Amino acid sequence: MASLDDLKKRIASVKSTQKITKAMKMVAAAKLRRAQESAEKGRPYSEKMNNIILNLSSGISDKENAPKLLSGSGNDKIHLCVVMTSDRGLCGGFNSNIIKKAKTYFTNLSENGKDLKIITVGSKGNDQLKRVYSDKIIANISFKESKNANYFDAEKVGKIVIEKFKAEEFDVCTIFYNQFKNVITQIPQAQQIIPLNVENSEEDKSEDSYEFEPDEDEILSNLLPKNISTQILKAMLENSASEQGSRMSAMDNATRNAGEMVDKLTIEYNRSRQAAITKELIEIISGAESL
Repeated sequence: MASLDDLKKRIASVKSTQKITKAMKMVAAAKLRRAQESAEKGRPYSEKMNNIILNLSSGISDKENAPKLLSGSGNDKIHLCVVMTSDRGLCGGFNSNIIKKAKTYFTNLSENGKDLKIITVGSKGNDQLKRVYSDKIIANISFKESKNANYFDAEKVGKIVIEKFKAEEFDVCTIFYNQFKNVITQIPQAQQIIPLNVENSEEDKSEDSYEFEPDEDEILSNLLPKNISTQILKAMLENSASEQGSRMSAMDNATRNAGEMVDKLTIEYNRSRQAAITKELIEIISGAESL
């Protein structure tokens, strides 16, 4: 049985931890509100961008010479996977859920005889994936210095992806992230951004017809790189909200668990203290009787 001093120290230690987790929960709650607003505002923009490109692509006269970012390289042998996680921990299963989704996708690629290349965005994803896929990781990007997800960071990732595509280093690019639903629920997503997945986007396609000036090909050549950065930004915004939601939930659980542990340790301390007092009384009474 632990001594009274040990129990006192443990109770003080757990209470100190409880204060930290409670503070982290409150910080995450404050950040979540802003991140959630940004994610919800970013969704219509990225969806509309996709719809515009789909409308433009349907009007291309020369399908064979369509931009490669839209039509692809003609192969699907080499797959580039951009796995987007956080740079900080203590956020529950946020990172592990994305990694689990990505690993399932990697396994399917391997079974189908495809080649795999990985870019990790966020140090936590890189730490987990390099244990098994260190030879597949071609770049690790971290935005620890950035306070919030922004277009400039998304554009950096987008430029790296586009440069590698133009250098014919891969045929298909897929991004992995968590879609924010609510504080408790974040849904891991795999979204193909190169070439544009027309089949999955067909149901979202607008039936409105437009006249374009200049022609569709020229507009697409400018819009497609922006769309890739926009889709990456959407994923980063969703990730940011999901991370704060997951951290808030994890810290809330940790705070409650710490409270329960303090209660158990306090009961154990009181019992040990009572036992020590009883023992002393028995010794005093026994000594008095022997006189």
